[in-house]
Amino acid sequence: MNDYERVANVIRFLDRHHTEQPDLNQLASAAGLSPFHFHRLFSAWAGVTPKDFLQCLTLEHVKYLLRNRDNVFDVALDAGLSGPGRLHDLCVTLEAASPGEMKNGGAGMQIEYGFGETPFGQALIAETKRGICHLSFVDGRGRNSARDLLTSQWPNAKLNRADQRAEELSGKIFAQPRENQSRRPLRAFVRGTPFQLRVWRALLRVPTGSLTTYGRLSAAIGQPRAARAVGSAVGANPISFVIPCHRVIRETGALGNYGGGRVRKRAIVGWELSSQDSIGGEETDRIRATAA
Repeated sequence: MNDYERVANVIRFLDRHHTEQPDLNQLASAAGLSPFHFHRLFSAWAGVTPKDFLQCLTLEHVKYLLRNRDNVFDVALDAGLSGPGRLHDLCVTLEAASPGEMKNGGAGMQIEYGFGETPFGQALIAETKRGICHLSFVDGRGRNSARDLLTSQWPNAKLNRADQRAEELSGKIFAQPRENQSRRPLRAFVRGTPFQLRVWRALLRVPTGSLTTYGRLSAAIGQPRAARAVGSAVGANPISFVIPCHRVIRETGALGNYGGGRVRKRAIVGWELSSQDSIGGEETDRIRATAA
């Protein structure tokens, strides 16, 4: 069992027992570790203590972000930039397939794909000469299901297995950059309708440590009544995490669904939020008190 699977077990445990306010010993037991080793492992994985990480996943904290971070999102959209982030602030160049390339399903195209480890379990990562074209997490259905998903998106492309390259890409995508370290831009190559591309480009501008809603995202692309269509476009995102669809939640503050699973979405959101200087001092204490 890897670190992410242990964290996922803890999140599932909290889903069942959150009203009981489980302590460190109970969380460690759910992870199958001693309290000492669990605290050390979890802090290394998330960058913060289990208590601080779980606080970031409370509904109260999410609502706080929605009330107070919308101006940050708006500024980022206006500037055409993603916000600053210590954890995941990727500069992504998104290129769209031409109508002809979409129609022929990648005929004549060569795609290198492989399986790499990430902080959130194993993922299938694929790229063409023009950039990363697919990223999806391997779920309980296994690797064949992940490969079938890639094939459905590029049915006529030639696929070549390249696990070492997938590991290299995973290292770039999920790296936690050190302070003052420059970030190498990523290139992405996707199949999508003009509407989907507008939504995905807007998603790239949601700053790390911020959350938005389907309604706000639809307003940001000039389609305030198209929240349902925006939701469909978010769900069709072919490059999980790189295009951060995990940062879109429901108007109520509930995290909602995710292609990689609800537990993984909560883990990713908590991983990003807990590594940001999003709140501090009195505000942190107030939220903790309310969550308790």
